[in-house]
Amino acid sequence: MKRRTVIAGVAAAGTAVAAGLYRFTDLFVKRYPPTPYDDLLVQLVDRRQAARLGTHVAGAPDAAHLAAQLRAALKPGSLGVTAEAEVAAGRTMEVDGWVLPQTIAQLSALASKV
Repeated sequence: MKRRTVIAGVAAAGTAVAAGLYRFTDLFVKRYPPTPYDDLLVQLVDRRQAARLGTHVAGAPDAAHLAAQLRAALKPGSLGVTAEAEVAAGRTMEVDGWVLPQTIAQLSALASKV
């Protein structure tokens, strides 16, 4: 067997393993079941941790009402800018001992409801 054949075989096997890990695990990219609120929830870095935090948000309305509020307040990709503006304006909430901007708390509550 030629050395080039072995190297090509090892490279092909490595590529197949990497593609399998990418497609069938959450190792590289986290995958979540589809929801009607994915346009909002895509802005969260880790939806599972946000959902854990969102269970502690007191008095959160239902998911449809939260989504309507968030769609009015957020533009795609503007979560950081909106959160900084809310902190500067003093629009924060205390959630389980954490002081968070209202938008972050509402997104977490939405993640916990879906």
